[in-house]
Amino acid sequence: MISKQTFNWPVRVYYEDTDAGGVVYHSNYLNFMERARTEWLRALGFEQTYLRDVLKVIFVVHSAQIAFKKPAKFNDLLTISSEIGKIGQGSLEFLQKISVNQLSNQPSNQASHVDKTMLVEAIIKVACVDADTFKPTAIPTAIKVKMEQI
Repeated sequence: MISKQTFNWPVRVYYEDTDAGGVVYHSNYLNFMERARTEWLRALGFEQTYLRDVLKVIFVVHSAQIAFKKPAKFNDLLTISSEIGKIGQGSLEFLQKISVNQLSNQPSNQASHVDKTMLVEAIIKVACVDADTFKPTAIPTAIKVKMEQI
C-alpha cells in the first residue's frame, strides 16, 4: 500500500458517449477511467510511448470490478479519480471513482458550491508486460520510485 494521494481528471460527456436512452453507455466509463490512468502516468512523467519504446513495457488491464450507482448524462462534467490501492512487483491495483459535479443553487448573496454525486466505483488491476512479448514483467524501478513519492 502506498500513499492515498488521489489524481483527478475532468471529462465532459458528449453525445457520442451516450446510448439511445440518453445516458452514458456502460463501456464508456472504462474509457474514461483509462484516460485518467494515462493522464496520471503522464503527470508522473511517463508518456505511453516512452514506456513502450524506451522502458519496453506496457500496462494492460488484467481485471475490473465495477459498481454502477447512477447514470451520467449528456453534457455532465465528470471527475474521474484514481488512486493506487496496491502495488505489486508486476501489477497495480487502482481504486477509481467517477462522480458528476453539480453546482448547488444558492441565494445570490451566498457563494455557490459544487456537490459531487458518485456514479461509478471500480477496482482496476493492471499488469506490466513486456512490450514485445506481452509476457508479465516487473514494473520498472523508475516508475515504482515515482509512485512511492506520491
